[in-house]
Amino acid sequence: MRKTIVMTVLLLVAFAATAVAATSYNYLDPADFKQWLESGKKVQIVDIQVPAEFQQQHFKGSIETNAYPVKSAEEKQRLDKVVPVLSAMSDEIVVVCPRGGGAKNTYDYLMEKGISAGRLYILEDGMKGWPYKGLTVATTR
Repeated sequence: MRKTIVMTVLLLVAFAATAVAATSYNYLDPADFKQWLESGKKVQIVDIQVPAEFQQQHFKGSIETNAYPVKSAEEKQRLDKVVPVLSAMSDEIVVVCPRGGGAKNTYDYLMEKGISAGRLYILEDGMKGWPYKGLTVATTR
């Protein structure tokens, strides 16, 4: 009986550790991303902000998807358009969303589509938390 309890506890601990590991994300600190931008590091920036927010502020060269919050099939289809581009390259990918949290859905979806977690990053605190406004651009339409 004691052996069964110990084995059950060990299995539960192992399962919990696996579940936690499966939901970990690579967050990129704004200061580190600033260095990447200033150094000209090759990176793909996937911006999921809604159109109005993207127009107000985004990074030069970012891929506009307007997929936020990436929950519905329609929002995921917006990402499907960029998956072939991302898959064809080996550059690291930074997902930018309004505040950072919504990018998890994009991260998970891109992994489902075969993009390696080792290439994926989430800009910590998203565009709203970006402190270096001089490194962004606005679009007028």
